[in-house]
Amino acid sequence: MTTRTELHAALDSYVDPLIGRGLAGAGAVKSAEIEHGRAKVELELGFPAAGDRDRLAAAVSGAVKSRLGLDCDVTVGWAIKSHAVQKNLQPLPQIRNIIAVASGKGGVGKSTVAANLALALHLEGARVGILDADIYGPSQPRMLGSTERPTSQDGKIMDPVIAHGIQAMSIGFLIDEEQPMIWRGPMVTQALAQLLSETRWKDLDYLVVDLPPGTGDVQLSLSQRIPVSGAVIVTTPQDIALLDARKGLQMFRRVEVSVLGVVENMSYHVCSNCGHRENIFGEGGGARMAGQYHVELLGQLPLDIRIREQSDGGRPTVIAEPDSDIARRYRDIARKAAARLAYGVPEGAFPTIEITED
Repeated sequence: MTTRTELHAALDSYVDPLIGRGLAGAGAVKSAEIEHGRAKVELELGFPAAGDRDRLAAAVSGAVKSRLGLDCDVTVGWAIKSHAVQKNLQPLPQIRNIIAVASGKGGVGKSTVAANLALALHLEGARVGILDADIYGPSQPRMLGSTERPTSQDGKIMDPVIAHGIQAMSIGFLIDEEQPMIWRGPMVTQALAQLLSETRWKDLDYLVVDLPPGTGDVQLSLSQRIPVSGAVIVTTPQDIALLDARKGLQMFRRVEVSVLGVVENMSYHVCSNCGHRENIFGEGGGARMAGQYHVELLGQLPLDIRIREQSDGGRPTVIAEPDSDIARRYRDIARKAAARLAYGVPEGAFPTIEITED
């Protein structure tokens, strides 16, 4: 007769690629029982996984059947907790985790990735907000398709704008679209701090922060004063972009912010007429960078006219074409980033490189 101990051992023998370790060891088994010769397992993940629930349940059921010969009913849920931030900082009220989306240089599609990442996390089952930290060039109001002005119940704290189911705040909601922000660095960092602290965020699992490109005042202020749980680095395969992306990655590591992984944007282009695939900006740069710094390549995204058209039209890809291949890629990236935040990089994911003198 199969025991609960054997069932737990079977569950721990299954290593899911998103979690990177046995389910029991990862604390993902909420309950596991055997009733009338049938196993019943309830999983509670540390990240949202609505789009992956059926695959995971089938995989776990198959693992139990293979190891123990038992049919197994598996339910999958999640509970998102606050994760470690920089020393001497604590998570903010109503925000469990802040994820910074950064790039070393402009023009790599960082804001488009940030918007789709936030919306993908929402579709995966999380409560999500997005903060547009690019004071000089705010783009999230246009990408989210909102011209709404934030309101305030007390004249002090603003309510976030709701767009496509997520909470959003940007200096772009407070000024005319064509109005330039002619401010020096200290004014910009103060404005960012106010946008974050003077917005009435409501029970967020993740706040995605769309950073301006580079490693200047805003990035430094965010990494030193704001409790960031993790960072996602966006680059293209181009060597110049990779050089600057490395600087952004190293900046977060120096201030002890966990880098969740690298997103390679504009990885390739597929001709809409003939289907020919071409690596316009080079090939494999994101993977090489991820391997060099022992972080995960979260995903590769194509250079596709639809992504640009949908962002300009205020309906990012995961909303405009939720069943498309590109939307699936964004949701895969969102799950992987959230899983890395919850469970870290899987043991043995990268080889140990030793240099010796022969």
